[in-house]
Amino acid sequence: MSENPNVPGTEPIGRGRALVVMPTYNEAGNLASIVPVVLDQDPRIDVLVVDDASPDGTGEVADRMASENPRIHVIHREGKQGLGSAYLRGFGWGLERGYEYLLEMDSDHSHDPKYLPALLQAVEGDLDLVIGSRYVSGVNVINWPMSRLLLSWFANKYARVVTGLPLSDATAGFKCFRREVLEAIDFAKVGSTGYTFQIEMDFRAWKKGFRVGEVPIVFVDRTEGVSKMSGAIVREAVWRVWALRFRSLFGRL
Repeated sequence: MSENPNVPGTEPIGRGRALVVMPTYNEAGNLASIVPVVLDQDPRIDVLVVDDASPDGTGEVADRMASENPRIHVIHREGKQGLGSAYLRGFGWGLERGYEYLLEMDSDHSHDPKYLPALLQAVEGDLDLVIGSRYVSGVNVINWPMSRLLLSWFANKYARVVTGLPLSDATAGFKCFRREVLEAIDFAKVGSTGYTFQIEMDFRAWKKGFRVGEVPIVFVDRTEGVSKMSGAIVREAVWRVWALRFRSLFGRL
C-alpha cells in the first residue's frame, strides 16, 4: 500500500470539515468529472480517492488531480481488496486527520453530488448517521433493469425484517457519519466486504444507540464503466444479515 506524497501528515484540519471517501476500481472515465463537482458543493469538503490498483489508470488520474488541488487526496492499495476494506481504510485516514464528518460516495455519477449539502445538514442537525435513500419517498432509481430494481428493493425489505433496522435503504452507499459513530465501531470486527458492508455499518451504528435516518435522493445508474455487482455479493448478503442479528442477540457485535 502506498499513499500519494501530496497527502499531508496527521495534523488536525479543524472541526466542521468533511471528507468524501471514494473507493475506485477502473473509474478513470468518471473520476475527473465527478470530483470537481463534489468539491463545489461546500468549501469544507475534501475528497479521498482509495484506488485498488486500477489497471485502467484511475490511480494516475487521481494523482494528477491531487497534485493540482490540496483538497484531493489519494491512497493506493495493492490489488483489488474490496469495497468494505477500502471504506474502512479511508475512514481511518480521515479520523486520524480530525475530520468531523465522513461520507461514502460512488465515483460513477450514480450518486449526484448535489445531495451532499442535504446529508451534511442532516448530521449537523439531529442525526448521527444519515443515508441518501432511494426508497424513503417511493422508488427513485433511474436506468436500472426491472430485475435489478426488484433485487435491490426486496434485499432492503429482507434486511429490515431480519435485522430490525429502521431504514428503507440499508444497502445504500451514499451516506454521512459523524466521526463519533465511526470511533465507536471496532473496524476489526466488521466482517462484510461487499453488498452487506453497508447494512453492517448501519446496523452497528444503530445498535450502539446512534440516531440513524434518511434523506431522499434520486439514484441514476452509471453511464460509463461496469457495475461491480455480482452473484457472490448477493449470496453474502443473504446469510450475513442473519449473522449480524445473532451476534447482536448474544452480545458479540
